[in-house]
Amino acid sequence: MIFMRFIMAVLFNCLAGVTFAMVTGFSPALSCIGANAIGVAMGGADMKGALRGGVLTEVWTGEMVKSLRAGLEATWLDGIPDNSSIVDNDVIHLVDVGVDPDVIINNTIYPIPTQVLSDADIPIGLDKFQTKVTPITDDELYAISYDKMSRVKESHANSLTDAKFAKAAHSMCANENTAKTPVLQTTGERDADTGRLKLTTLDLIKLKKSLDKLKVPTQGRRLVLCRDHVNDLLEVDQRFKEQYNINRNEGTVGRLFGFDIYEFANNPVYTAAGKKKSVGAVAETGEFQCSFAFYTQRVFKATGSTKMYYSESSTDPEYQQNKINFRHYFICMPKKTDAGAVMMSGYKAS
Repeated sequence: MIFMRFIMAVLFNCLAGVTFAMVTGFSPALSCIGANAIGVAMGGADMKGALRGGVLTEVWTGEMVKSLRAGLEATWLDGIPDNSSIVDNDVIHLVDVGVDPDVIINNTIYPIPTQVLSDADIPIGLDKFQTKVTPITDDELYAISYDKMSRVKESHANSLTDAKFAKAAHSMCANENTAKTPVLQTTGERDADTGRLKLTTLDLIKLKKSLDKLKVPTQGRRLVLCRDHVNDLLEVDQRFKEQYNINRNEGTVGRLFGFDIYEFANNPVYTAAGKKKSVGAVAETGEFQCSFAFYTQRVFKATGSTKMYYSESSTDPEYQQNKINFRHYFICMPKKTDAGAVMMSGYKAS
């Protein structure tokens, strides 16, 4: 039994060493030797060595960062300007340019007039995402070895990604209808079960017109549809249906009226009165998820720090369990509030 524990600990430390080498570019052989050396120094080759992630938490943190970065690929967040490089202590400082400079055509008068652009430094704290603690008992480790750690890491990464996307979608949507933040309503056929008015192609044209009115550039417009609205279009628009069947595995699900169209399951919920509810709020009678459109160059995303928290079972004599969770900082939001629009579902009680 002791020999088997030793072999399992060595194998895990080798796996951790190779993973560390892939993250940092070090030699895999040297990383394996180093990981096992650390394991011996930290208390010998007993079975708790099967969770050497407690020793090399930087490896598992690196793997978490890679998983979270991969979670953004081929999604509606992919391609949005990334300002992670200017994040400092999980705070980002943006300069909000109030106006763009005027352009003079075929000028013949000098000196050229000056125009002052009013800048404002706006510090923005990144959203903090924390997973709940997962316990892993020594009994589990005896039975299933180190694979448990990988499964737990993947589960936490999935939860963090889901939460990030839901918060980003919420930040993209206006609180209510204003001249610069249009919140439009669908006008289609009433759904007999819910009273929801379905999305039509005419509604999409109206959405396009609202961005035209705001003088939003035509290149770079994205539309993120909730599932209700996707299903509505599948019923009435053959062209959209054909695109959806071809493209759904490539991130976008189609292109209509100048929008690159995506689908997302956790868009914000609006009340029947047109007010946005809080993140994760449950829809009540007459309330439905919205769809939203935005211009990619007037929004931004930024990733901050990621940290793994871990305590060994040796510090928990009562329950003899290891504990793991993660903290991650991220934000996605508009730079200005004049380059997006929301399409909420209209409602008729009967």
